Amino acid sequence: MGQAISLPFKLASTTFTFYRGFFHYLFGAGRHSPYLPPSHPESVVPSYLRPPSGGSANDANTSSFASISSSSWTIPSFTQTPLFYQHARIHLYSLASAFYLYHKPHYRKPSYKEDIVDNFANVAIPGTGLPLSLFVWNRPLAFGLVCTASPIVSAIASFHLWVKTRGKSSISEEYAIRLLAPDDWFSYWRLNCRIAGMHALLNDMPPGYEMENKWTFLEEGAKRNVPVSPYLSTPAIVVKHRNEEGGMGIYFYKNATDGGDWIIQERISNGDWVNEHLPSNAPLSTFRVITQSRGAIDVTKKCAVEDVTALSCVFRAGRKNAKTDHDAIMFDVDVKTGKVLGGTTNAHWYRLGLTECLPGRCPWRSSDHAVTHHPDGNIPVSGSIVPNIRDMLHLVETSHQKLCPDVPLVGWDVVLSADEKLPVCLLEVNLSCNFFRGSFDRKVYLDFLEDMAVKMQGMRLVADKEGKKFK
Repeated sequence: MGQAISLPFKLASTTFTFYRGFFHYLFGAGRHSPYLPPSHPESVVPSYLRPPSGGSANDANTSSFASISSSSWTIPSFTQTPLFYQHARIHLYSLASAFYLYHKPHYRKPSYKEDIVDNFANVAIPGTGLPLSLFVWNRPLAFGLVCTASPIVSAIASFHLWVKTRGKSSISEEYAIRLLAPDDWFSYWRLNCRIAGMHALLNDMPPGYEMENKWTFLEEGAKRNVPVSPYLSTPAIVVKHRNEEGGMGIYFYKNATDGGDWIIQERISNGDWVNEHLPSNAPLSTFRVITQSRGAIDVTKKCAVEDVTALSCVFRAGRKNAKTDHDAIMFDVDVKTGKVLGGTTNAHWYRLGLTECLPGRCPWRSSDHAVTHHPDGNIPVSGSIVPNIRDMLHLVETSHQKLCPDVPLVGWDVVLSADEKLPVCLLEVNLSCNFFRGSFDRKVYLDFLEDMAVKMQGMRLVADKEGKKFK
């Protein structure tokens, strides 16, 4: 009874902390002062974003805490740990920074606004069916989304988890995690996007961001001895339908190698190990590996391979009859051993239309890496060992250093192909990257982002002082 009575007060306190922290970084002392960790004597971090001293707070430094990058509710008293507060500070700082970026140039669009509108066009909060792009068309709408949807959705998620776990989870703890230090795939994705957008802007668009262009990536990769996917150099191709006549059913494609818009490639086939874990007629199924580069913190310094770290790996096992592995079961892979762990999906975030609001139509959340077999054929996947995982990770680490050491986080699409001449190749890169629900060492990740925030906030304050106009 006492817990039920205290619950509204706990939720209200967390909500107040969210608003205070958000406004602290939006236009308060956090906006106009250096970003410094609480341990620094000149830090302006308010007391409510500092971990309590003593007790279990120090337990977060153990590997058992740091290695858990999602499902934080399973960690006892997680919201009292330094890791939680570190995550909360970085989340709130970057969330407030999105409004600073809103009308400023983006590395792949004329503005951050245009990039986020495009990225949100096919994404909806599960069960709503409404594309999030509807709510970010201007600053007031986006501000309203942050200030209203964030606490409401966090509250619903907290109660939903409590019901799903039959009371094993704590509503107040889960609410604090969802609102202040969210560990779901969407929040990590947006955090990575905001860091990339801020970093590119303040560093005047370092050349590494050009790798987002698929043709630039292939061309530069070939020049720098990076094993990118092969492409044809013929100036153009003609594609004809075998039965249509009268000038119909004929298409002309000018190759990017000759100044055109199309990259012309032979189709790549899955290698034997990949095929063993897929149903028939499955698409090319890749591994998404995320790397971080400490060389991006100060782009004026030379970056060594040792400055790049592979954080996570996910095997995207494509579905039967799908054209690409965007429709896939995402199996987490242990980056230390190569062992394939449980699988899951985030497809419920991409279900649009008002019918998705109907009860039972769209699941609120997916299984928490509970899938062990590919559903199309009941093919066992979990427990398998990815061959030569260390070689794969070293490949993307060296490729990050060669192609874009000045970019903080990169998502690599790695192919294990049937081509004996090129058994492993890189399909493309994503610089506003998505972990695809892969696990990673959160302490390593957050320490890196904190160092990035320290550097970027310093650069932002200098830009403010100089009245810099970004182009």
